[in-house]
Amino acid sequence: MTDLEAVERRISRRSYLETPLEPFTSGALLTLVGEYNRRAGLRVELVREGAEAFRGFRRSYGMFSGVNSYFAMAGRRADLCLREKVGYWGEKLVLEATRLGLGTCWVGGTFDRAACPCRLLPDEELVCVITVGHVSAELGGKERFIYRMVHRSTKPLEALYDAGGETPPDWFAAGMRAVRRAPSALNRQPVRFVWRDGAVSASVPDYASQAVDLGIAKLHFEIGAGGGSWKPGSGGAYLRGGEAGTDAL
Repeated sequence: MTDLEAVERRISRRSYLETPLEPFTSGALLTLVGEYNRRAGLRVELVREGAEAFRGFRRSYGMFSGVNSYFAMAGRRADLCLREKVGYWGEKLVLEATRLGLGTCWVGGTFDRAACPCRLLPDEELVCVITVGHVSAELGGKERFIYRMVHRSTKPLEALYDAGGETPPDWFAAGMRAVRRAPSALNRQPVRFVWRDGAVSASVPDYASQAVDLGIAKLHFEIGAGGGSWKPGSGGAYLRGGEAGTDAL
């Protein structure tokens, strides 16, 4: 399965089976966690006995069931791009889990942070978690209801970018189609892409609260457009032809 095929197949899953992650699957995910932590300066952990963080209605509002494993997405508070990195590299983990036949879901607030067993240093912060595990082939009734509620306000493609009257090339359109499939908080799709004279940038109205969404959307565009890299930050530029240097996401 290619990255683009994983983008097209991925949907948020909230009901998980009791089947634990197999050693091979856990090993593959742990290898990626280690690689991404080194490359991005993050502190991501794969928690495999984490049911307590989702136990009870008070924290999860009944939206999740069967959660036992998740990625704890953390890093240094002093990193000004921490949340954007969490979005970009966390979505890489999501797509790899999709290739492995697993379900995932980004979770920002509906879990018990105090019950998360991740080992944080004093200068580190837990940004969010990504549930991961085996799921049934079909959505359950509750999942179907939540999916319809969340996706009823999905924006049309043209509302996600501004081309200033120009006609962007096919690779830009392909990137935007992948962006439209990117998960975002409450499916608000806050990321705005701009095409001007062959240059692409991406921004959000409030970087402090929407940087995770920005990182996810940048990765989806990169995959849809067929490669490239991004400068970090709101308004960061997309470099189609090569690496963005040491400050790339």
